Amino acid sequence: MQIRRGFYLHKIIEKKDNGRVKIITGIRRCGKSYLLFHLYRDYLLSSGIEDGQIISIALDEIDTLEYRNPFKLNDYIKEKTQDETKKYYVFIDEIQLSIAVKNPYLESDEKTVTFVDVLLGLMKRDNLDIYVTGSNSKMLSRDILTQFRDRGDEIHINPLSFAEVCEVVEDKSLAFQHYSIYGGMPYIYSLKSDGEKNRYLKDLFQETYLKDILERNKVQNDKEVMEVLLDFTSSAIGSLTNPSKLSKRFLSEKQIKISSGTISKYLEYFKEAYLLSHANRYDVKGAKYFTTPHKYYFTDIGLRNARLNFRQVEETHIMENIIYNDLIRRGYNVDIGVVEYDCKKDGKRQKIQLEVDFVMNKGHERYYIQSALHIDSKEKQEQETASLKKIDDSFKKIVVVKDNIIPRHDDAGILYIGLENFLLDENAINL
Repeated sequence: MQIRRGFYLHKIIEKKDNGRVKIITGIRRCGKSYLLFHLYRDYLLSSGIEDGQIISIALDEIDTLEYRNPFKLNDYIKEKTQDETKKYYVFIDEIQLSIAVKNPYLESDEKTVTFVDVLLGLMKRDNLDIYVTGSNSKMLSRDILTQFRDRGDEIHINPLSFAEVCEVVEDKSLAFQHYSIYGGMPYIYSLKSDGEKNRYLKDLFQETYLKDILERNKVQNDKEVMEVLLDFTSSAIGSLTNPSKLSKRFLSEKQIKISSGTISKYLEYFKEAYLLSHANRYDVKGAKYFTTPHKYYFTDIGLRNARLNFRQVEETHIMENIIYNDLIRRGYNVDIGVVEYDCKKDGKRQKIQLEVDFVMNKGHERYYIQSALHIDSKEKQEQETASLKKIDDSFKKIVVVKDNIIPRHDDAGILYIGLENFLLDENAINL
């Protein structure tokens, strides 16, 4: 089975030979290496590039441990690309495994030598086009991006979208049901039984992600706390929370005393590993952000379900998580909308807050989206659209419904569209 990943392949092809380092990021096992080492490599070969012009090295293999040293890595690549009459395409997998070492030539120099120094040096060679992959956002910290001096392009890869899953599954009628349970980690779609899929996702979580996070951040003594925090976060996708609330939950449910600062730090570790992301709350009318609380979402819904042993498969929250992930994949900045207005109740004026599930922005584009399982009554319709109707700007307002429906607009101009239609056709929101 070959998954084409055309959406991302096109992004890489667009940046070919642009004189910048292409940095391909994403959660481990989401298909970064396959995209680069197979799909893009095949593209290069089909366009006339010779096999010897493609230099590949994977730093997560035991045979390449010495090249985690930046000096060794630099020497290896230079040795393989000596012919200045040829153009070489250099692929380095899991670049974050490259270690920082002291400068052996300057004893008093406290600045270490890192993979950034290697890449900056290699970039000066006109016959090299460089591509690296990484599974931790620390490799793209502000300091590192500053060192690149705006000479690196990030291409972020996500697990399979629902549209990509539909390309590989035989029974399209069951595609979304499968996707909402097992998510989009590519290897899942080569496994046959539910038992195999369950085990794969659970092992991936425990043996790859959690192990990586604990080792990278040296928090082995707090393994239990991090496990509980993952359970809490998994059970609360799509719900407003913050480190303070989670700290209280630790104390009340687990009798574990842990500060909100520590929880905030651990949540950041999960985000750095691309396991979680969060959406801020945005005051639509006031045009400002609230500092807290946030909503957290899993990068892959299958991993979230596996974390909870597939016990809490709530359609509402899972649907919301899937929509959020697809909006991020499409390149939108996504916030949780808050619409505040004053009303009079029992002779007293009070401030009411309504929520818009997603406020999505890209350049000058903006859309407001509500996620709803069903709109099967007038009351339910009013409930789902109340916040949208309180927004008095001219940007498009959309209700995404779980049911397969014919897209339609109501008298207020709000578009109603079925979930699968929304996920399969990116232009559907402009109907």
